[in-house]
Amino acid sequence: MPTLTAPRRPPRRVLPGFKVTLGFTLFYLSVIVLIPLSALVFKTFTLTWAQFVSAVTSPRVVASYQLTFGASFLAALVNAVAGLLVAWVLVRYSFPGKKIVDALVDLPFALPTAVAGISLTALLASNGWVGSLLEPYGISLAFNRNGVVIALIFIGLPFVVRTVQPVLEDAEKELEEAAASLGATRWQTFRYVIFPAIGPALLTGFAMAFARAIGEYGSVIFIAGNMPMVSEITPLIIIGKLEQYDYAGATAVAVVMLGFSFVMLLVINALQSWQRKRAGA
Repeated sequence: MPTLTAPRRPPRRVLPGFKVTLGFTLFYLSVIVLIPLSALVFKTFTLTWAQFVSAVTSPRVVASYQLTFGASFLAALVNAVAGLLVAWVLVRYSFPGKKIVDALVDLPFALPTAVAGISLTALLASNGWVGSLLEPYGISLAFNRNGVVIALIFIGLPFVVRTVQPVLEDAEKELEEAAASLGATRWQTFRYVIFPAIGPALLTGFAMAFARAIGEYGSVIFIAGNMPMVSEITPLIIIGKLEQYDYAGATAVAVVMLGFSFVMLLVINALQSWQRKRAGA
């Protein structure tokens, strides 16, 4: 006679079902993200269109846009090159203290931004260790636009290193050896073998460093000098308007920055999707 077996029970899930988790996710995102951002946008509705345009296009605000986006772009470019070199050294070479160097890369993540700004100021000011050596040559790295770029380089480097490093670790060294055996120079090997593999990750790291630099405040205000039309960043403009109780003007500038941040988020997601497709291919 055939033996009867008990029906299998569905495996017990550790987490609740899809409906419960989806509901919690939407509720959490609404409370933490959507509602505050919606309040920011609705606050600007108290301004007329002419007032909004005047608030976000005044000469002082436009100068802060130019500094913020220009310095962020330049810092991201520097970090793209430096981050690639740091990631290459950490992946391809073994040397004493490698783990310490690898841990130091994450220091800007853990260090409070105000501490970073104070440290850079103490180092680069005219009476600092580095600044005192450069001052006789007329080189000033603090309390001007140079300080803004240096601070943004400091806080953005880990984004490039940590994005490129895993891709370099997964890269096939056999392809490099095959290219070298076929007579390719080092530059040709890098251009045609290595760079196509790490290019999407490098672009992603560049975009993440750029997006992070746009919203940086704590480390910059200590070293920038904060001179209107010269070294004043956009986040400081927003803080200044809040201190003057110009809430509508502050939210208008903040909405512009929110729009740029949203565009950068879309760019980063698109680059990450491209990177995953390239890795899958």
